[in-house]
Amino acid sequence: MAASFNPGGTRVVSAGAHCTVRLWRLEGNGEPSILSGHEDSVLAASLSPDGTLVVSAGDDGTVRLWRVDGTGEPSIFSGYERWVSAASFSPDGRLVVSAGDDGMVRLWHADGTGEPLILGGHQGGVLTASFSPDGRQVVSAGRDGAVRLWHADGSGEPLILHGHGGPVLAATFSPDGARVVGASEDGTMGLWPADGMGGPLILCGHDRRVFAASFSRDVMRVVAAGVDGRVLVWRVFTSEHALIEEARASLPRQLTDAQRAKYHLPPRGV
Repeated sequence: MAASFNPGGTRVVSAGAHCTVRLWRLEGNGEPSILSGHEDSVLAASLSPDGTLVVSAGDDGTVRLWRVDGTGEPSIFSGYERWVSAASFSPDGRLVVSAGDDGMVRLWHADGTGEPLILGGHQGGVLTASFSPDGRQVVSAGRDGAVRLWHADGSGEPLILHGHGGPVLAATFSPDGARVVGASEDGTMGLWPADGMGGPLILCGHDRRVFAASFSRDVMRVVAAGVDGRVLVWRVFTSEHALIEEARASLPRQLTDAQRAKYHLPPRGV
């Protein structure tokens, strides 16, 4: 139910219905390291930015923090009555964000100290939560169909992004932090400016619910996967000017001078 690379690209962490977290070497040598302790399916697992810790969460209502080498006992963060669907580190590795059935987003200190910062506002379970690239914001979404952007220090009110007609199963920031993409049970993807200025761009194409979506590193494409068995990729333009330039480049070269003038193209031969 979860799989991701470590920052160095040398290991993969995976988790699922077997109630364990497994760490694999990318070259495929040897057996995986197995972290056991969850009492039900594991729904989320990811590695810390420095690659020394793993955070996991699942249907047993706990968030667990493990050492990658398997030594010692995991730190256990509790507070959920049922499932925890999301758990990941902040970019600096100091915080862990988690979300689950009670509609709350929690920010924990990765060293296990103190009480969590609780961000409340969702109407229903929260299905996804993660940090922005600079660690200053958190994006969350869930069964209420809204995407919320929070200040990671808990200050102020969240920015609420609307546009989906059903539960939002995934939401994440673009690598530059300027946009947010959401994937919904209504079969669409939504793209919003992270500053909340302007409405969403809704991308259609899947026949059924979309459960994953993310940006390419250059922020020029968005990929989404759905239960219809298809992976779709869209080109994303960062500005109206970029869109116009792309349209100009794709126009046939056989246009008359009048047609070229209509589209603000230079005369032929220029």
